[in-house]
Amino acid sequence: MTRNKLLGFVLLAGFVATAPSAAIEKGDEPPISDKVKEKLAAFERTGETVSCIGIRQIDEIKPLDDYRFLVRAGNDYYLNMVSGRCSRAASAFTRIEYTTSLSQLCRNEIIRVVDNSQGFEAGGCGLGDFERLKKKEETAGE
Repeated sequence: MTRNKLLGFVLLAGFVATAPSAAIEKGDEPPISDKVKEKLAAFERTGETVSCIGIRQIDEIKPLDDYRFLVRAGNDYYLNMVSGRCSRAASAFTRIEYTTSLSQLCRNEIIRVVDNSQGFEAGGCGLGDFERLKKKEETAGE
């Protein structure tokens, strides 16, 4: 069994929004904060989903809030809406971890939220489908 841990997160460049009103929102999803709207404003939803992403392709998984993770795999970006709530996932004082025996990270895999200082598990959640995002092109003058 392969054990994979994501221990730290680096802020992705290019998340600064030019207009929060251009943010991604969808049907019956949990409320989205202005901060998350700003981070997602650089992307458009495509509606295309995949159930798994190869672990070696994944460069970063960034929890945006307790419900949404932004996944960067090379030049591709995905939005993952977790099932339920992944409490404290986006906190600066926690990290996310996962264990899988597969070479892919897939829908329904359990993500654990771990406290950085004490090492105890603070919660967890199951991943949803990975929705491909299209990065918006910058226009002149932005």
